[in-house]
Amino acid sequence: MAQITLDDLHHSYLPDPHGPQDYALKNIDLDWQDGGAYALLGPSGCGKSTLLNIISGLLVPTRGRVLFDGRDVTADSPEKRNIAQVFQFPVIYDTMTVYNNLAFPLRNRGVDEATVKRRVHEIAEMLELDAMLDSRAAGLAPDTKQKISMGRGLVRDDVNVIMFDEPLTVIDPHLKWKLRSKLRELHQRVRATMIYVTHDQTEALTFADQVVVMDEGEIVQIGTPVELFERPAHVFVGHFIGSPGMNVLPCELVAGDAFFRDHPVELEGPIAETAAPPAGGPDAGLLQIGVRPEAVSFADSGIPATVRRVLDVGRHRVVEAMAGDTLVRAICEAETPEAGAAVHLRFDPARTRLYRDGRIATQPGKDAR
Repeated sequence: MAQITLDDLHHSYLPDPHGPQDYALKNIDLDWQDGGAYALLGPSGCGKSTLLNIISGLLVPTRGRVLFDGRDVTADSPEKRNIAQVFQFPVIYDTMTVYNNLAFPLRNRGVDEATVKRRVHEIAEMLELDAMLDSRAAGLAPDTKQKISMGRGLVRDDVNVIMFDEPLTVIDPHLKWKLRSKLRELHQRVRATMIYVTHDQTEALTFADQVVVMDEGEIVQIGTPVELFERPAHVFVGHFIGSPGMNVLPCELVAGDAFFRDHPVELEGPIAETAAPPAGGPDAGLLQIGVRPEAVSFADSGIPATVRRVLDVGRHRVVEAMAGDTLVRAICEAETPEAGAAVHLRFDPARTRLYRDGRIATQPGKDAR
């Protein structure tokens, strides 16, 4: 396995890029430690697949370097990088048996048959494929075929990294949870460096120890699933992670205090000096308050609002309230007001943040989460 370092990566598909708008990837600096479980998360078109192709050697970046264990591999072919990939659609041979599909990557590298047999049986047991090793792959279900494809990536013990490019796209929803759990279990057993690319927050957060969130070709935050949920460093992360996503509300600063619709809002901690220029000044930037629906409650006093509707999603209810013309969502597990009710909203100060031009601008207090 290898530590992977991405150093000042930029990539454009244009022959003569001029500005940031011409780049599919911008300002990528990243270190992935040997043996870790990582995810690249973001919407379609954010640059995930471009970055994956650069790591695998299918693309040479316009600028910057890719290093494996400190060795510059930017110009190396995929074969020289010693990478295994699992794609959206299963890459297997339908005419072969399950055993021969799993054995193929080893035999292709001249591994002796005794080792082939041992590794195939080890991986088949991990993937619960051992009872069908003699079956032809052609008649198997899509989720089983994808497990074989995963096994072909895992069977080699000499790879630097195993990369998964949205591997559960073709899997039925009720089987995705099982395969996600199996993949997480496999990582804990084999301790290979794994990178999982997906637009699905559930897949990323349940698989990875560290998640890299991308938007418009840039990394907007790197963190554990808990860090990304509890303290988004960018409003995009707050929007993208969580169901429903973080409330992002217009804000004004008056004498250093935050206001939403002329009502003072207590924040998690002090505003960073660089984030609090004079209100209304030319450098004020776009100021917004971010608060998760889980941190919004109803009180006897606070921000006046009117309940628009209440959604019952099983474990809890999502209350949508209008504070003037601004929608605010709250998650409630107890009694909820009815549609049309006049209410007052309260934000948990420890989980209420100020954002300037999309990026977090408050410093956490001692009780912040």
